[in-house]
Amino acid sequence: MSKRKNEDMNVRNTATKEYGKKVTVRVQKVKKSHIKQKLVFFTVLAVCLVILAVFSDHLCPYDPYAQDLSSALQAPSLAHPMGTDTYGRDMLSRVISGARASIFSTFILVAVISIFGTIVGVGCGYYGGIMDSVMMRISDVCLAFPGLVFAMAIAAILGGGIQNAIIALAVISWPKYSRIAISQTLALKNEPYIHAAILSGDSSLQIMLRHVFPNMLGPVLVTAMLDIGTMMMELAGLSFLGLGVQPPMAEWGSMMSDTRNLLTTHPWVTFAPGIAIFLSVMVFNLLGDTVRDLLDPRNER
Repeated sequence: MSKRKNEDMNVRNTATKEYGKKVTVRVQKVKKSHIKQKLVFFTVLAVCLVILAVFSDHLCPYDPYAQDLSSALQAPSLAHPMGTDTYGRDMLSRVISGARASIFSTFILVAVISIFGTIVGVGCGYYGGIMDSVMMRISDVCLAFPGLVFAMAIAAILGGGIQNAIIALAVISWPKYSRIAISQTLALKNEPYIHAAILSGDSSLQIMLRHVFPNMLGPVLVTAMLDIGTMMMELAGLSFLGLGVQPPMAEWGSMMSDTRNLLTTHPWVTFAPGIAIFLSVMVFNLLGDTVRDLLDPRNER
């Protein structure tokens, strides 16, 4: 009887384990499907923002730079859904027009720092030596200062303008990518397929292009996606301080700066670009989080 009871218990335990495995697999599939649905949703929203920036000139209901002092500081209405500013310019048109400068400058900045930082990091990680020491000391200097304060100093030296704001933020932001690239390169350079490529006669450049870069794109891509929202806020911050886009060019940060003294009396002129920044940063941050979850190896189990 005791032996039969033990056999029954073993059968039950085996059945329980099999059932648990099936449940775990089912949960993982549902989670993966949910992540993919989120990715599609936030990608569509991000694409809509990009389309808004590309076709902003055609989507504005009014000329964003046309002044009409007789219509100055009108409250939101059917004719002007976001009201008008101190010069009678339609705020909705200026917000739509400002999307081009705000979004495209952010994309350019993130592309520059991710590409430059990755190239520097891969070179330092693969070759090492004095090149690695020099570039890492430079990155230590960049990281030793508070980021936005350092960018403000550089932008002030270079002068105002969106190009100088991008340069200032690029100087302080590339070390993050170089450190990611170095750590990934050091882990990859000792892999068997790298040694096989060396024995087959591939040059260092071929090895980096064919084997190192493709296998480290995941972490770099996730970091870049998460950086879009951060860089957008920092560019808007420099413009708000007068170190970025200069008036009368429409840009969300500079628009908030121009109207900050009207916040208590005519809040819509400040809230309109502020809401645009909030929504754009939220969309790109959530998209970056979703891409990170999708590429997370733990979600593959």
